[in-house]
Amino acid sequence: MKNKLNSKVDVRQAAELIRNSGSMIAFTGAGISVESGIPPFRGPEGLWSRYDPQCLDLDFFHSHPKESWTAIKAIFYDFFGKAEFNQAHRVLADFEAKGLLKALVTQNIDNLHQMAGSKNVLEFHGNSQKMICPVCDRLYLPNEVDLNKLPPRCIHDGEVLKPDFVFFGEGIPENAYRKSLLAARMTDLVLVIGTTGEVMPAAMIPTEAKRAGATIIEINTEPSNYTHRITDIYLEGKASEVLLELEVLI
Repeated sequence: MKNKLNSKVDVRQAAELIRNSGSMIAFTGAGISVESGIPPFRGPEGLWSRYDPQCLDLDFFHSHPKESWTAIKAIFYDFFGKAEFNQAHRVLADFEAKGLLKALVTQNIDNLHQMAGSKNVLEFHGNSQKMICPVCDRLYLPNEVDLNKLPPRCIHDGEVLKPDFVFFGEGIPENAYRKSLLAARMTDLVLVIGTTGEVMPAAMIPTEAKRAGATIIEINTEPSNYTHRITDIYLEGKASEVLLELEVLI
């Protein structure tokens, strides 16, 4: 679907809602990072068209750590590690700095929201730019690990390090899950940005907010599972372009 020109009335109404909100949150997915050169996992151009998703299966990772880490290094450290935040990430960070955005729930694991300056980021699926020892829980940053020797191991106990994000077969981090649900139930306005609403249980966050009475503003390049079900204002386009337009009005 080609981008259409959004109604000025819709854009102005969305800007007014943001300006007058007392507890706005954002819910972001892979679409917000596409402009930073990070492809989504799903779809014809997605990462799973190039790599076997088995590399992120928890059981496979534990039984074939070197094979899994070869793909993980290529995707998340050689590739993701070079990505830079874009204007969409920057605008959300500015909304937070101005007190307009109270929390940011993201499905993304690329760390770009934090790089842009966002502070209250609830990482539903973890963060690829951290690694953790499954035995002693010591955290490592990528520059603290020699990824030329795979699989990388903890300097304390020699265990294979695991990227600190959710693998297939692994539960959502309890703290992020609880805080995300709480934010959804307390908000009056949700910016849904760059997500199809297909990945569960993350996809329930905007629905939970709607159930609690929140207004939903959706920014996507094409309709999602939310558009005709819970969205109040749908703004079609790239995340950065739409958010920049809103920022000017706010």
